[in-house]
Amino acid sequence: QVQVVESGGGLVQPGGSLRLSCAASGSIFSIYTMAWYRQAPGKQRELVASIGSSGRTSYADSVKGRFTISRDNAKNAGYLQMSSLKPEDTAVYYCNTHPLQRFLWGQGTQVTVSS
Repeated sequence: QVQVVESGGGLVQPGGSLRLSCAASGSIFSIYTMAWYRQAPGKQRELVASIGSSGRTSYADSVKGRFTISRDNAKNAGYLQMSSLKPEDTAVYYCNTHPLQRFLWGQGTQVTVSS
């Protein structure tokens, strides 16, 4: 089964930026819609953004205009560029396929937005 590893999180001040990366172990990555999810303490995991195999993107209203999802199928990799970060963006961020989560969940990468 395909495994993913997320990286790029950290502590950033409000208004700052981060770029998250997702590396998948299998070559079948390219045929699926890839997505970023996040889970804040005490809350359910939620869909943040998705990108189809052809590049079509979709965003949650809460991040629209601030986050940009992209992918590199040749590298089996996905990315999430986050800008104008807000404290409410604080969460553990995960990548997986969408709408079915076909890959093993990784450990995620922590994003903390705080002054």
